[in-house]
Amino acid sequence: MSDNLTKCREILKSGNFTIVLSDGKTLLTDTKRGVKPLFDLLDKNTDLSGFSAADKVVGKAAAFLYVLLNIKEVYADVISTHALVVFEQHKIPVEYNTLTDKIKNRAGTGFCPMETAVLDENEPEKALKKIREKAKELAQK
Repeated sequence: MSDNLTKCREILKSGNFTIVLSDGKTLLTDTKRGVKPLFDLLDKNTDLSGFSAADKVVGKAAAFLYVLLNIKEVYADVISTHALVVFEQHKIPVEYNTLTDKIKNRAGTGFCPMETAVLDENEPEKALKKIREKAKELAQK
C-alpha cells in the first residue's frame, strides 16, 4: 500500500467520511453515500489521475466510476467480487477489509440497485450510461 493510500484509509477510518481521495497534495472528502460523490466528480470533469481513493463500500458500479476517473489505487472497507474483477481488468491496485459476493441495498433487504444495473456490463462507458439511467429511475421514486 502506498503512503498516500495509507493516509486516505486512515482519514476514512477516523472521520465521518464515505470517501477520501488524495494525490499527496490535494485532499478531497465527501460524506454522501452510494455513487453520488463519484458522479459529482465525473460531472465536474475532475482530473483524478494519480489520486488514491479510500471508500467505505465499493460495488461494481463504483469500480467502473473509479476507472473513468483514472484513480491510481483504491482501498475499500467492503468490496464486491464483481468490483474486484473490474479493478483487476483495468490494472488498478486494490486493497480491502471485507470481500462479499454482492453489495446489499441500504435497507439490507436485497442487493444494491447500482451494482445490479451493471452486473452484465464489462465496458466503463456503457456501465456509466446504465448507472445514470438507474439513478434517474431511483430519483423518480
